[in-house]
Amino acid sequence: MFSLFKKDKPVLQPTIRDTLFSDELLEKVATYSKEPNDTSCWSHFANAQRILKNGNKSEAINELNKVLEITGLESRVYLQAWNCLRVLGNTPSADIASQVKGIVVEVALDKGLDLVAAYSDHSARYYNFSGAGVVWDASDPNIEKIVDELLAAGQVIVNNIGLWEKPRPPAPPKGSVRINLLTYGGLYFGQGKFEALAQDKLGGTTLKLATSLMQALIAKTAA
Repeated sequence: MFSLFKKDKPVLQPTIRDTLFSDELLEKVATYSKEPNDTSCWSHFANAQRILKNGNKSEAINELNKVLEITGLESRVYLQAWNCLRVLGNTPSADIASQVKGIVVEVALDKGLDLVAAYSDHSARYYNFSGAGVVWDASDPNIEKIVDELLAAGQVIVNNIGLWEKPRPPAPPKGSVRINLLTYGGLYFGQGKFEALAQDKLGGTTLKLATSLMQALIAKTAA
């Protein structure tokens, strides 16, 4: 799927931004299951929340693990499942914990926040501060190549920094850039002024690739 949207006024950036990180609380994710006979992946989150309310944490964990057993889901769903599991004290094994499954680059401009996101299933997002955006879930060799290179660059960053063990911080201050790396084990990120981060050995390559992805997505809107 490929969708383009434009707004006359800036979108509610915190809401758009939060959807990219897949780190919402189980209580909220459980509301995504709307139908009584829902058989989607969201039903497992709803079941887990109901079980947890009854005081059975181990069974809630088992229910969330069922999400991980489903093949072909979006990367963001697996990231969300692991986020809920970690809150319940169940952490991923060391061999998968620090693998980069998603990346969100935030550029805080004078007029608002630009967001570029990419995931291991080759989906991608670009949200402009103006409210325009591109949601990419289709197949395209060029975009897939850029996404793979972007995630690989992000993996190099993760291999050289520590895990962020506090709640995800709000958007970066004006004039700053933050590179967020999403893993099953949690969030990693690097932040700095754009000029400084662009020259950084680890961050520079990532920013260039994020820019290339943004340009490729914008080109799709022109097409």
